[in-house]
Parts: sequence; C-alpha cells; structure tokens
Amino acid sequence: MSTLDDPAVIPPRGRLSAFMAPRVGGLPRPFWVLWAGTLLNRLGTMVEPFLGLYLTGARGLSLAQAGIVMAVMGAGSLVGQLVGGVLADRIGRRATLTFATVATGAAMLAVGYAQGIVAITAAALLLGLVLDMYRPASQALVADLVSPAERPRAFGLLFWGINLGWAVAMVLGGTLAEQGFMWLFWIDAVTCAAFGVLVWRAIPETRPARDPGAGRERGGFTDVLRDRVMVAYVLLTLVYTFVLMQGMTTMPLAMKENGLGPQAYGLAFAANGVLIVTVQPLVSAWLSRLDHSRVMSTGFVLVALGYGLTAPATALWAYTAAIVVWTLGEIIAAAVIQAVVADLAPLHLRGRYSGMYGIAWSGGFLLAPLGGTQLLRLGAPVLWLSCAALGLAAAAGQMALGPAIRRRRALAT
Repeated sequence: MSTLDDPAVIPPRGRLSAFMAPRVGGLPRPFWVLWAGTLLNRLGTMVEPFLGLYLTGARGLSLAQAGIVMAVMGAGSLVGQLVGGVLADRIGRRATLTFATVATGAAMLAVGYAQGIVAITAAALLLGLVLDMYRPASQALVADLVSPAERPRAFGLLFWGINLGWAVAMVLGGTLAEQGFMWLFWIDAVTCAAFGVLVWRAIPETRPARDPGAGRERGGFTDVLRDRVMVAYVLLTLVYTFVLMQGMTTMPLAMKENGLGPQAYGLAFAANGVLIVTVQPLVSAWLSRLDHSRVMSTGFVLVALGYGLTAPATALWAYTAAIVVWTLGEIIAAAVIQAVVADLAPLHLRGRYSGMYGIAWSGGFLLAPLGGTQLLRLGAPVLWLSCAALGLAAAAGQMALGPAIRRRRALAT
C-alpha cells in the first residue's frame, strides 16, 4: 500500500483544512482580489512614514513648515473620506476605488517633484484629498460582497493584510530612503495605480440597484447625521483612535526624554507588527462570533490599560510590554469594528456611512499629535493617564451603545 493510501497520512491535511476553513474559507473571489490589491498597495506605502524626514531633509523645510504640510494633508484626508463616500454611492464602488488609487499615484509624484513651500503644500493638499478616498468604496464593497455573519472575518483579513504590507514597507522604505527618496514616491505611485487597475479589471460593480419608486433612497449625509447610533459610534471611535495613535506620534518623543532614541522606538514598536501579523489571524474568526459591542469594549479597555502602563515606563522593556498590551486590545477591537458600520448602514448609503466612519480615523490621525504633544508638555504621566481615562470612557460608551447596535444588527441579518 502506498503512503498516499495510508490513513495515517491523511489526518494532518484534514486538521490543516479544518484550521484554515473558518479563517479564510467561504469568501467570494472578488473579495480576495480586493485583499490582494490592498496588500499590494500597503507593500508600497513608503512615503507617509518618512514624509517628515523627506520634507526637512531633502526639501530643507523647517519643522514648523513640515508640520503645516502634513496638517494640510491630514485635513485633505478628512474631506477626501466624505467625497469618497458620496462617490461610492453615486458612481459605484469600482469606479471610485480605481479613480482614487490612480489619482493617488499621480499626486504622490506631484509631491515628490514639487519644490518650494507653496508648491509642496498644494501637492500635499491634493494628495490628502485622494489618499483615503478609496477607503469608503473598499469598505462598502466588502459589505456588498460578504454576508453579515462573515463580514467581521472579511474585515479582519483586510486588517491583517494592511498590517503585513505596512510592516514590510517600513523595512524596505527605510532601506530605499538611503538610496534616494524618489524611489519611495515612485514605488508608492506604481503600487497605488496597480491596485486601481486590478480592481477595474477583476472586480464587478457591486453597488445595489436603486428602487425607482423609493424616492428616499437618494439620501445624503444628512441622513447619516440623523442616525444617532452611527454618530455616537463615530465619536467613540474618534476617541479610541486619538488614544491609539499616540503610539505613532508622541511615544517616540516621550521615549526620547528617557534617553531612548529612534532605534529603541523601532525595536519596541516592532512588537505591534509582529503581534498583529501572528495573533490576529488566529483569533479573528472566534471574536467575530461574539457580541460586537462587548468585543470592542474589551479591546478598548486593553488599549487603555496599555497606555496607562506607559506612564511609569523609563526602560525599553517597559515600553515594549505596554505596547504588547495595547496591541492585543487593538487586535480585539479590529475584529469587529468595521463590520458594525456595515450593519448600521442602509444599502443605498453604505458608501456615505463608511465615509463618515473614516472621519474617525482621519480625525484621530490629525488630532493625536496636536493634543498629545500638548499633554506631553505637562509631563509624560499626564499624557498616558489621560489616554487611559479616554480609553476607558470609550469602552463604557461602547457598552452603553451595545443594545442599539444589537437591535440594528438583528435587522441587518
């Protein structure tokens, strides 16, 4: 009897299949095209992490001027998310995503070749407007393609792909930056455009057909703003994002005060990427089956605890341990946080709801360094304990919002 016929050889393959099926099985092909394009796009995301160094080094801007350029880009992102939501509902997910990513590629090159503060700021505004415009379309596309029960898993896989690509891009970007910053701009531009072309060629339009007799389906952002549950959800997510983003904005400044330089920060923050890439695929499917509000509240509490533990930190190991704690919270919250938006959104407003949700993240990125640096001026313990308090408040808010979210989810399913 050959080894192929030996029953002892078969179970390991069956165990692997049983392990993989609830994590990656059962999702439609267009979703995996979107996932592959998202990973490709993130592998090329090299400009954003090194933009400050580029502006102050290669272009000779002062720290204040570089701050203005990045703030303008952040403000453009806020508007771009809203515009992307409108376009996703009006012209479709496929067209919006393709336009936004190809335009982002062109805007990347505009920033790279711009000279002088005026030209650089104008190019940065354009880049900000289109940089995140694709996100509402991408999120609406997942909601269109995947059933409510499977959406948390699908969004979790996208989260994992984004972080995997980001981790690789950080390493490659740092290496390539030493050879010349224009490499970063060209690679980012090409991968953005490739993402858009891939979507255009391989993903059908998924926007639900409108009912000609349903006049209310024309809707707008006023309809989103009237949804108190959604508005509360966005505000709570904004608070959470403000706290979470301190790890990428003020933490290196706080570590510097303790005599820990960029290398130490890089080593400590590497724990974030390693944990997300290794742990998130293992727990996402299980977490998605639990009550979403309780899952998010648990994640928010761990994030709050992690930043609270940063208050007494002075050594590298202490900062790393705190990062591990809040990264576990980030993983838990990410398992369901985007799926809730899809559950709350009416079919014809999925793009706008996703755009409104995007404001929480763009706003968090914009406000985190502004508010965090002001708190840091009062002392590192003030900053980190304030983050802990805000995280716990957001967790309590999620628990209070839970019954309303559960009712809406029951209607969605």
